[in-house]
Amino acid sequence: MDDELKSSRTELKRYPMRGHHDFTTIAAILDEAFVCHVGFVTNGQPYVLPMVYGRDDRVLYLHGAASGRLLNALASADAICITVTLVDGLVLARSGMHSSVNYRSVVVLGTAETVDQSEREKALKIVIDHVVPGRWEALRPIKPDELEQTTVLRMDIVEASAKIRTGPPIDDEEDYALPIWAGTLDFPLTKPVAVPDPRLDPGVPVPAHASNWRRPARPDND
Repeated sequence: MDDELKSSRTELKRYPMRGHHDFTTIAAILDEAFVCHVGFVTNGQPYVLPMVYGRDDRVLYLHGAASGRLLNALASADAICITVTLVDGLVLARSGMHSSVNYRSVVVLGTAETVDQSEREKALKIVIDHVVPGRWEALRPIKPDELEQTTVLRMDIVEASAKIRTGPPIDDEEDYALPIWAGTLDFPLTKPVAVPDPRLDPGVPVPAHASNWRRPARPDND
């Protein structure tokens, strides 16, 4: 397996068996997601902000208003951290201490630099088509003043790691005999599917709090 993205800073210390440093795994997670969280420090104050991004091979692109402070702070930061997380399901163990989440995540470390004006439109196309493939060609042409009002940053994917958890709960051995439903709530596009732990007594029914679980509804802003 290709470990060229592995470094002393991205090597996993906890549950290293869940770690992946090959570019193929990392790229697949980055391509499925489209919102990242960007961490940086400016004037001694740490920030972590959500942003939409796009990927082109081994480069990530971020964009924002040229008049804003965010992109300038990112471009001048000594180091930034980009994280992406895909939540695939809830892991309901027989103990709260062993309950968890099935997920796929990526951490990318490095620095960002401003994209030249000559490449700005190409970079914006990459971001738009990353979120909705093929969308750029359906839009009206971008205006020159819109390009002037937008800053785009690029960050090379050089130092990165992925961490993935899959599968059923991992309970204490003596807890497997307890008559407590355990398993995973896997997330499809519609509603989660309750998947019993392979070691669960088939006589234990799925409780309502598992079978009826839904993502919290978005609050009504009216």
